[in-house]
Amino acid sequence: MSRLVKLSPLLVLALLLSGCGFHLRQSVALPASMQHIHLTVNNGGDLQRNLARALRNSGITVEDASGPGVAELAVPQSSFSTDSLSISGGARVTEYSVHYQVKFSVSDAAGRVLLPLQDIQMSREYSYDATNTIGNDAQVQEIQRSLVDDMVQSILFRLQAAAKRADAAAAGTP
Repeated sequence: MSRLVKLSPLLVLALLLSGCGFHLRQSVALPASMQHIHLTVNNGGDLQRNLARALRNSGITVEDASGPGVAELAVPQSSFSTDSLSISGGARVTEYSVHYQVKFSVSDAAGRVLLPLQDIQMSREYSYDATNTIGNDAQVQEIQRSLVDDMVQSILFRLQAAAKRADAAAAGTP
């Protein structure tokens, strides 16, 4: 009896999570023409590293060079910028916005353009504390990391949607 009492909160939690529609993120499903992909990211950095990791986790082989039978994911632009949002009575900036813009295109292994140049823009806002400049820098870096993670997911979702559209076109369905 006491064992049932101890397990009941776990059972209730499991039922609630299954009933609310919560699902873990699944890996992206890409067609055979995109199972080998060459990734070119201008300025490299975290976006290239995280995107390559996400593709590998989805079972995609990330190739070091382009060639026959290799799809191409090109990211010619990836940049951060900041804007001031509000200024206090003492003419000091109190809120900033961090913007992240990425442009990319995708061609399949046969060289057909699956996604023409796409432009994704994301932003996050934060409060600036003039008395804690070290904390502000750390906050901006964390916001940028978060934006890169969200951008990777957005690119993967667009890749998956383009793959489904290409599969539907090949099957002859609208």
